[in-house]
Amino acid sequence: MENVAIFNSPGKGRGLKATKEFWAGDVIFSEPSLSAVVFDSLSERICHSCFRGQEKLQKCGQCKFAHYCDRTCQRAGWAEHKQECGAIKSFGKVPNENIRLVARILWRMDKEGSVVSDMQLTTLDELEDHISDMQEEEMQEFKVDIHNFLDYWPRNSKQHRIDDISHLFGVINCNGFTVSDQRGLQAVGVGLFPNLCLVNHNCWPNCTVILNHGKIELRSLGKIAEGEELMVSYVNYLNLSEERQRLLKTQYFFDCTCEHCKDHIKDDLKLGGREVDGVKPPEDQVKEATDYCFSLLEKMDNARLNGDYHEVVKICRDCIEKTEPVLADTHIYLLRMWSTLSEVQAYLQNFEEAADYARKMVEGYLKIYNPNNAALGLAAMRAGVNHWQAGEIEVGHSMVCKAYAILMVTHGPTHPITKDLEAMRMQTEMELRMFKQNEYVYHSMREAALKNKPMTMMHEPRSVEEGIKNLFHRRK
Repeated sequence: MENVAIFNSPGKGRGLKATKEFWAGDVIFSEPSLSAVVFDSLSERICHSCFRGQEKLQKCGQCKFAHYCDRTCQRAGWAEHKQECGAIKSFGKVPNENIRLVARILWRMDKEGSVVSDMQLTTLDELEDHISDMQEEEMQEFKVDIHNFLDYWPRNSKQHRIDDISHLFGVINCNGFTVSDQRGLQAVGVGLFPNLCLVNHNCWPNCTVILNHGKIELRSLGKIAEGEELMVSYVNYLNLSEERQRLLKTQYFFDCTCEHCKDHIKDDLKLGGREVDGVKPPEDQVKEATDYCFSLLEKMDNARLNGDYHEVVKICRDCIEKTEPVLADTHIYLLRMWSTLSEVQAYLQNFEEAADYARKMVEGYLKIYNPNNAALGLAAMRAGVNHWQAGEIEVGHSMVCKAYAILMVTHGPTHPITKDLEAMRMQTEMELRMFKQNEYVYHSMREAALKNKPMTMMHEPRSVEEGIKNLFHRRK
């Protein structure tokens, strides 16, 4: 950890600063989790050792709860699962993910001590738990978790004070980091990374965090000077400043005083009207269109979660038809409609319409996000694939190249999704050369290829319907 140092950040408490200069895409540090667990809702679909998604997983023969890719993963995960396995059998049921994570952390600390590696900069005791800041409803759930933990914790394991157990639950509540699958496209679990807990928030950060081959990487988004504080964003910048501040206060218990929140930077774009020849629509017309769009978001989400995808298309088209002439291409509600419609149409194999709305979404994102934002890169990747699927190879290649350039910074060259993009970039470049040489031959070969083997977007499931359900899975 020679690249960073702990310091007292004004108004924030402890933070991390750079001890050398960094450039875009540099890995400042990487860190394995102290412990991590699969979400309750995905426990039968995700390997509990490598966190990969598999169609067929092998179940632990003892507790019948843990699932693994194969014997190799089961052996690799046994050190952490051994005590958990016995506890689940004795308890008679599986506790929730927070309880499982706290238990795994305690078992590891009982065995290895409060500092488990030379790279660890802080102990868990030194991290904030914010228990005193919790609201009454949250405190009730917190107490239930502690009660259930005490029932679950084996009598033959080392016994801990209630205050120490409560502190760990509090630390996880405000410092737990979402663990993604091997491709980085789906949240599959939660883990604790002590060093990452020291990185403070900024709505327009100079770093990003990505999970790569089982470790988190703190990566630089641009030039960082020696001595500069390292910061990441805890919330999505697409939200309005007021909403970001609300989320930060309720989830992380602090008031954000960054420049973007104080000055409401880009809020005017996110709820703005469409400007035509220098003329903007009246404010009341923009407000009416905004309210109408907002009223349909919940209906759209419900239809999507219920698997009624043709209803999703109907709602989105209706909303877009009525509000697109009024709202700016950076309006966050319109962007959500475009995003959802492009996703659903792609999986319904209506590629031309999917590509059109994916392109509009990217154009809006470019005006809002940091040029090296991961969400922008993933949106460009989707748009590139949609245009490729629609046979629009020029735009498709351009979008794939844009996505690749961004993800080389945010994810790095060794991340599985960047490797996929590199393969896509080479494929679309080859097809583009063919297209420029002879369009007729290109389209003829493309049609023949699609008849034999339809294009797929990465690991597309067997059926369209199954694909949409996986894509839109939400943790409840």
